Amino acid sequence: MKTYEEYYESLIKMKPNIYIGNEVVGRDDPRIKGGIHIVRETYDKAWDPKFEDLCTATSHITGEKINRFTHIHQTMEDLLKKQRMTRVLAHRVGGCIQRCMGIDALNAISVITYECDQALGTKYYENFVNFLKYFQENDLAASCASTDAKGDRSKRPSEQENPDAYLRIVETREDGIIVRGAKQCITNTPYVHEIIAVPCRLLFPEDNEYAVAFAIPADWEGVKLLVRPAYFHLPDEKIVPPEMLPETMKLGDCETFIIFDDVFIPNDRIFLNGQADPRQTPYGGFLALMFAHYHRHSYTGCKPAMTEVIASASALVAEYNGIQNKTHVRDKLAHLIGTAELVFAAGESSALHSEKSPSGTMIPDEILTNAGRRHAGEEIYNEFKILADLAGGLMATLPFLETFFNEEVGSLAMKYMQRNPRVKVENVLKCFKGIESIGCSDIAGLLQVAGLHGGGSPQMETIAMMGRYPLEKLKNIAKYLFGIKSKLHRYERSETPVTPRMLLEKFKKALIAKQKREQKT
Repeated sequence: MKTYEEYYESLIKMKPNIYIGNEVVGRDDPRIKGGIHIVRETYDKAWDPKFEDLCTATSHITGEKINRFTHIHQTMEDLLKKQRMTRVLAHRVGGCIQRCMGIDALNAISVITYECDQALGTKYYENFVNFLKYFQENDLAASCASTDAKGDRSKRPSEQENPDAYLRIVETREDGIIVRGAKQCITNTPYVHEIIAVPCRLLFPEDNEYAVAFAIPADWEGVKLLVRPAYFHLPDEKIVPPEMLPETMKLGDCETFIIFDDVFIPNDRIFLNGQADPRQTPYGGFLALMFAHYHRHSYTGCKPAMTEVIASASALVAEYNGIQNKTHVRDKLAHLIGTAELVFAAGESSALHSEKSPSGTMIPDEILTNAGRRHAGEEIYNEFKILADLAGGLMATLPFLETFFNEEVGSLAMKYMQRNPRVKVENVLKCFKGIESIGCSDIAGLLQVAGLHGGGSPQMETIAMMGRYPLEKLKNIAKYLFGIKSKLHRYERSETPVTPRMLLEKFKKALIAKQKREQKT
């Protein structure tokens, strides 16, 4: 396993291909250090005995001890520990831990490549296992490039006026493929080692050149990272004592618009190629679904943590404002705590109802995962509303920290920051600056949108849930109760799980139905 120092050293050796504004910069640029500071937790805690049980695992390939962020879930306990690890680490960084995307993608690929090989005689699972061994032995961090540019949302990939609106294979060669396109809204790419690309939607036969999945180094030839960094105004260290700097102000995020400018992918890095064999096309949509599923399960770890961060800040600022015993405060905190526990419980139950795929990888229950993620997305803005309500407008209007240490006005500013007389004014200032950073900064705005859309919006979770839910069997309860049916067979939704093979068959039936409709017209 890597130490943080080894991780950082490996990053700064990478080729500069990060575009921030009009500049091309390397991994040592100060504007991306906040994100690196977050990922540091995933390396440091794997070496900490107090976190070792959550943050490490045993590789099912080599039998060696590995970082859990490189692990393929083999048991129900693996899924539960991944969820708990995500929650615990997210507490320490005030939100997204930023390393789950890569391992969520690899778990999805482990399921799909095996299924594809068994059906079509391909060798993608072998490619995957070899890559995974390399990934684990070097304790790599990865980004999942999933969301395409999409172009005209009313049209399928093959129907687009711009054929590159979705990442596609433009050439299949003897030694590999050439891909062209872009992926958008991708977190963490400037400070990871690998980019794992997967499709983002259901694909029909005519979309075969868009059925592509692969892994390449993040500084690979032809890869251009257009980055929007989010970071805080850090005070002058000569003016503001280090102990006055809230931990949240040291954190950051980078969202990336990845351009693949005719990029060569060698054969051993390819996990799906629909251009070479159109029969592989349905597996592209299957992979898109499976990545979203794993990623949403990770959200049932990080979203409860984010809610708990907001609840913690809300409780603290209520105490500092002297209103902690008011009934409306307790009601608001109860709402936050209840949301966090319900979302986590959905993910926990999803793990408890997981199933083992033919490849040996555990798959969480899809309906429970999406139910938890959907609830989190619908509540995210309400949670920030509660924080703003209890903190007041000061969270958005405070001067910079340096002002409070200015010789002329600093002492006056501190005087008027006083609230609860039993709380040191320095702690009041830290509290409000901390709330500013998680509530109304660059990163706060990003976290709110990510809370709604990350892993898919509530509408996407609705589609995923209702596409798998046995609604006709559910209606039988009402039919029996209303006298429409004389018998009610035992009904338990969890007793009728939807397996990966069933999902794939459903995709195939959808393709056949589409073809029949087209023949009629």
